[in-house]
Amino acid sequence: MTNFLPLALGLIIFSFLMSFILIVPFINILYKLHLTRRREAPKTGKIPLFDKLHDIKAGTPVGGGVLIIALTSILFAIIFPLSSHLGLYITSSFPLRSELFIIFFTFISFGILGLSDDLLKIFAKPTKGVLGLWFGLRRKHKFFLQCTLGIFIGLFIYKFLGIHIINIPIFNIVINLGIWYVPFAAFVIVAFSNAFNITDGLDGLSAGLLVICLLAFEVIAAGNLDTPLSLFMSLLIGSLIAFLYFNVWPARIFLGDAGALSFGAMLGIIGLITGRIIALVIIGGVFVIEVATSAIQIFGWKYLKRPIFPLAPVHHALLARGWQEPKIVMRAWILGILLAIFGLWLATI
Repeated sequence: MTNFLPLALGLIIFSFLMSFILIVPFINILYKLHLTRRREAPKTGKIPLFDKLHDIKAGTPVGGGVLIIALTSILFAIIFPLSSHLGLYITSSFPLRSELFIIFFTFISFGILGLSDDLLKIFAKPTKGVLGLWFGLRRKHKFFLQCTLGIFIGLFIYKFLGIHIINIPIFNIVINLGIWYVPFAAFVIVAFSNAFNITDGLDGLSAGLLVICLLAFEVIAAGNLDTPLSLFMSLLIGSLIAFLYFNVWPARIFLGDAGALSFGAMLGIIGLITGRIIALVIIGGVFVIEVATSAIQIFGWKYLKRPIFPLAPVHHALLARGWQEPKIVMRAWILGILLAIFGLWLATI
């Protein structure tokens, strides 16, 4: 821990500086490629409340997640082999190649899935949905692809990392799921991928919450002596902080689904690899609340034939009630910090 801390902090700063230097030219490239958010409100008829609140963001570049994924992966590929030469002893509870594969396969594959959705949203013709025009991949198609990736990743974790148990702290209960760990892991990955994507609706909201979550898990991973995961998170944190500087209200760039799907899935992977699933649910509690309110809204439309909230998830409901966007984001960050402290305490007792 003492040996790793200076390097981890240094990598956060280094990654921040590299991202900060590259992000403005990258934004300019996105403008030239016309990779910007399009106006989604119908040209005629009643304009949905969501479009009234969010179409003001039309024209903002989309693709910050692509830069973060690419830069984090490249920096890791360069720095990790040099770490031992910098005096860092590489330790992990798992076979090194298998752990690195599962980290970067998840990181990149969900990013590619999200990027395809982004491109369809920007360039493809919208289709008519139940509540208006639908942009991007159809929900069932995207969910199927997420589940396919989730099952493959869960099977890989079970077979090659040898993880098949869930630890419930305080009560000291260990549940051996055996082969049922595979669908459980897939559920965690897909759930957090969608939860992050749902949360990514206000400027700075999801990126700020992710930085908070990763800082908490950085402590957990360092305590587990998991060097590869710790180095990966250090680079990701630095890049996210640089992105957040340009993503806070009014945002100059958005993550897009490439970042949202990838980072949510990675958060699930981090919880699975560290063996802190219960802590993950608490540390990522705001993401859980967001996806829960969306599920409640879907239940209302499907079974009660009416919405439960003016809009869902909860950040949209607050926006519809007249809360200002920065106020919602700041208070979500505060709640995220409190939940991260509680989850970190729970993970270390």
